[in-house]
Amino acid sequence: MRVVIGEDQALFRQGMVRLLSDEGFEVVAEAADADELLRKVRGHRPEVVVTDVRMPPTNTDDGLRAALEIRARFPETAVVVLSHYVAERSALDLIAQGAEGVGYLLKDRVGDIDHFVDAVRRVAEGGSALDPEVVSGLLGRRRDDPLDELSSREREVLALMAEGRSNQGIAEALVVTEHAVGKHVRNILQKLDLPIAPADHRRVLAVLAHLRSRAGVG
Repeated sequence: MRVVIGEDQALFRQGMVRLLSDEGFEVVAEAADADELLRKVRGHRPEVVVTDVRMPPTNTDDGLRAALEIRARFPETAVVVLSHYVAERSALDLIAQGAEGVGYLLKDRVGDIDHFVDAVRRVAEGGSALDPEVVSGLLGRRRDDPLDELSSREREVLALMAEGRSNQGIAEALVVTEHAVGKHVRNILQKLDLPIAPADHRRVLAVLAHLRSRAGVG
């Protein structure tokens, strides 16, 4: 699985290169600014791009804008965007045209190697991975919302669903039975008036579509 990494901090970039290479990914190119990132993606057509939000030349949201352009020009290429802070607007921009092959993680998550690698692999395979803090922010964007009907446990389950985790993965994270998770999921879908989809991926897309609509995107 071929990867292009966009990160202007050399030490952090080399750390990701080593980490992903050790986990079986093929890092085919690196970029230190957004323009170079776009050139490398155009030349290598990787399966997945991992990029920071803030990059030269302006050191604002150049990496994010590059990711959006990659999504538009190369829809077969998945993108994982890393940020130092929660930026709900950026996450919504990324999933506005669909959540397939999209990840938005806080940079701190890279320190959790298993979590980070799993997220990159899941996104590269067409899934999604949103940071729990981003999801929590999206859940709290509006009042008088059906989301208000969810219990605290159901909100935890919903956040993990939006990360792209299966029922088994959610059960392991919350240290509960898979049967209990299934019950929570059914309650969530019923309260949010979402169709019960047989596949985990379709279920995640339904949840993210709901979050987008409640935030006024798309």
